[in-house]
Amino acid sequence: MTKVEAAVKKHLFINGGDVEAAEYAPLYSPYSGEKIAEIAMADEKLTQDAIKAAEAGFKVISKMPAYKRSAILEKVAKLLEERLEEAAEVISRESAKPIVFAKGEVSRTIETYKFAAEEAKRIHGETIPFDASPGGVGRMGYTTRKPIGVIGAITPFNFPMNLVAHKVGPAVASGNSIVLKPASQTPLTALYIAELFKEAGLPDGVLNVVTGSGSVVGEEIIRDHRVAMITFTGSPAVGIAIRNKAGLKKTTLELGSNAAVILDKDTNVDQVVDRHVMGAFSNQGQVCISLQRVYAHEDVYEEFVEKFAAKAKELKIGDPLDPETFISALISKKETERALGWIEEAKQNGAVVVTGGKLTADGVLEPTIITNVDPQQKISCQEVFAPVVIVNKISSVEEAIEYVNDSRYGLQAGVYTKNVDKALLASEVLEVGAVMINDIPTFRVDHMPYGGVKESGTGREGIKYAVEEMTELKLVVWNRGE
Repeated sequence: MTKVEAAVKKHLFINGGDVEAAEYAPLYSPYSGEKIAEIAMADEKLTQDAIKAAEAGFKVISKMPAYKRSAILEKVAKLLEERLEEAAEVISRESAKPIVFAKGEVSRTIETYKFAAEEAKRIHGETIPFDASPGGVGRMGYTTRKPIGVIGAITPFNFPMNLVAHKVGPAVASGNSIVLKPASQTPLTALYIAELFKEAGLPDGVLNVVTGSGSVVGEEIIRDHRVAMITFTGSPAVGIAIRNKAGLKKTTLELGSNAAVILDKDTNVDQVVDRHVMGAFSNQGQVCISLQRVYAHEDVYEEFVEKFAAKAKELKIGDPLDPETFISALISKKETERALGWIEEAKQNGAVVVTGGKLTADGVLEPTIITNVDPQQKISCQEVFAPVVIVNKISSVEEAIEYVNDSRYGLQAGVYTKNVDKALLASEVLEVGAVMINDIPTFRVDHMPYGGVKESGTGREGIKYAVEEMTELKLVVWNRGE
């Protein structure tokens, strides 16, 4: 990795400008270990200052015409297009996301802000036929959608730009202000975006970025009565704690997953194997809908495992800034050790490591494929968030559905089959927020409704659907005196 000449000092972004903190913490590259920045650590008072600024910002953005909000979002998209390479490098340096995937994330973020710009012009209600009831004769009514106020956004490390966009984009589109607390490992991307919004003309105070620990900044955002909604992407444990503390605040919680795919006996392995490699190993498996479990019919199982492993062995491992790199370091050594522990636990209980399962010389976990895994092992039933995928043999789609549903999570699932009845069955009975027919569960485009059931969370993202979460429905009734 190219060395950074000097670690930059990054302040909080409050009310349109930099605000210094009393304390700063070093930020290190997950891959090289080099120090890349000094990050401001906000306390309760500075977090409250950000919320106060957002309160004032809400009064401005909520009165701004839709076309102006749309124009700001379009401008941000344009600025990102002009600076795609620079933005991707920011992501790659702080998260160790391979640069090829970081560029892909920037491209998706551009699209997300464009969707938000379009959606800003489409926030509307409906007329109600009051005369459908005898008591409603002589009255007419309609609904409108109103922004709710200050939105507290808490975002993860794995998509530090696009998952910020999925919270900031719809908030701005719908006329809300934001206090954003980014993941501790990826604050630089959030601060970079805040500067772009300022350049694009977003009024001061509408977007505030408060870096620091979750136990200080996050807790203050959750408990402050001036914050109307919490939108969070992260672990189920933290999400459940937020739900318990949020009171009557609205919450959207995008939580865990151990996404699965079913391969029926008629699956053409050669046609699907590359797609599975992408789903299982892109961004080191640190994707909420990363392919973690494959249930392959016994007729295609051996062929799939052989070809899947061969493809995995070809992936280049190393420096995230190398354009040829496909796999780099996990977000921290602690996460790497956890994943290795889960792999070892599975091996001790009869699982077979087909490929991977160990570290390279520079500490990167190899892409790992494991077979014959007991469903109760952590590597199967919990969220591994690493380049690890299990492949188990099944005798029917119906059997596989039972395995997929036997999970705390239910975000997305996929099924490959040419049998329409099997596809319809899977789409009806899989306990997930979305079913992908003839595709992996890792499919997502940024305007679709995205969210899950069970411990995968509550609410939906996808710009239109997030706007609905971030607005309140208001009914207006006119009595015409008839």
